[in-house]
Amino acid sequence: MLLMLILLTLGGMIVGALLANHLMPKAVGEPSHALEVEADATELDRALEPMLAGHPGHSGVVLINDGFDAFAVRALAARSAGRSLDLQYYMWRDDLCGRLLALEVWRAAERGVRVRMLVDDMNAHGLDRQMLALDAHPNIELRLYNAFRNRRGIRRLLEMVVRALRINHRMHNKAWIADGRVAIVGGRNVGEEYFGAAAEVNFRDLDLLLIGPAVAGAETIFDRYWNSEAVVPLAAVGERGSRGLQDFVSDIERQVDSEEAQAYFARVRASSGVAAFLARERHPIWSERVEVVADPPHKWRTDDRQQWLVGRLAEIIDASRVRAWLISPYFVPGQSGTERLLTLVRRGVDVGIVTNSLAANDVPAVHGGYARYRKPLLAGGAKLRELRAQGYTETAGLFGSSGASLHTKAIVVDGQRGFVGSFNVDARSAALNTEMGVLFDDPQLGAALEEEYRHLASPALSFSVQLGQDDRVRWEDHATQPPTILKREPGSGLARRVVARVLRWLPIESQL
Repeated sequence: MLLMLILLTLGGMIVGALLANHLMPKAVGEPSHALEVEADATELDRALEPMLAGHPGHSGVVLINDGFDAFAVRALAARSAGRSLDLQYYMWRDDLCGRLLALEVWRAAERGVRVRMLVDDMNAHGLDRQMLALDAHPNIELRLYNAFRNRRGIRRLLEMVVRALRINHRMHNKAWIADGRVAIVGGRNVGEEYFGAAAEVNFRDLDLLLIGPAVAGAETIFDRYWNSEAVVPLAAVGERGSRGLQDFVSDIERQVDSEEAQAYFARVRASSGVAAFLARERHPIWSERVEVVADPPHKWRTDDRQQWLVGRLAEIIDASRVRAWLISPYFVPGQSGTERLLTLVRRGVDVGIVTNSLAANDVPAVHGGYARYRKPLLAGGAKLRELRAQGYTETAGLFGSSGASLHTKAIVVDGQRGFVGSFNVDARSAALNTEMGVLFDDPQLGAALEEEYRHLASPALSFSVQLGQDDRVRWEDHATQPPTILKREPGSGLARRVVARVLRWLPIESQL
């Protein structure tokens, strides 16, 4: 019986390899494109046009590293929009923050704003009723990336087996674009843990808020995905249920009045960053050298890697002369990536990496993949910092949790050039998922990102990883006086350490 099951599975995978593209739902949506920007048609037009006129040819950039600020700028952008909202996300959770932002989207549509929502289908599982409710609005269209033809049950499971070689490719992009005037691009998905509202663990993450010419690049990328064959309208595969749009909206509006939501709004209002935005006291960095970039929508269909984001990032890192600092929550550099970084060290470059400790990592398998490269990197002179699961100085989440996990994905080279976006330094970002972010070549932006790196690498937030005289990995805790030397993965129990060690030896690195 077991042998038959194995043979059926292998047979399904072979069929899938041959027919995967034919088993995908067909793209039947009408092509559409970003709406033309006007001088003074919307609130955002009128607010931003004078600022842009004072900085011709420059894009304005604001770093958003606080979860409450990140929620606020998205909500404010939706409230100010009068023309269009183009939203592209790997994950949009049906939780407090996801619902509150969905309500802002619906309210914008009610004002006549055209809304296009593009979501990766892997993480949309089980959300068809909610998504179809929004999609029922005449001004909202929702499409899915790499969609499942079968939405639930055993048929969905069978489709996963048959399409195994294709279903593993996901859209990891994140973008929130309002009126073609404002784009928020970075590492955050939509959910409580990204906006400081989770009960147990909140992500430390980073977005860039963009205004000016760079926003057009974000719109071009959105259009490229929206109109690609990798994307299908939800209505083409979803089974419309009895729950209507008004019922869905009414549920969220009742939730707005809940104690939970009101407590969250109070925290958002109390954020100093939000207050600075509202008072127009937080000014952008203006630069001519800012570009929004992304992988092609059908990244996996071709061996032509010239358009892949990994190549552009490798060029930036390879060109470093003084220092190359990387922030990556999931850091699995592989043999070639490790050698690339150690080549820089041998040239005299200060190579620094901030990643998650085992206790802070939400995917133990990834930590297992990373751990095998720790010794070679340390022995070769690279500097490693691992984020604590709990920081000494960071504010707690909405419900009192100070648990933390790194989610920021950024590179800064020589204090000048760099990247902020969705790209992890691992095989999945390099070859499986599509990724998106912002490239820059500007000393002010470089300085701001280096400051973020130093903050994350500080003793209050991270352990310094070293090799002891016995050639074993040690963790130095400089938040104590005198500093404490730890011989085991800090903050992790025996079971978690064993799981990570076992996973380290499995041949799964290409999937991490």
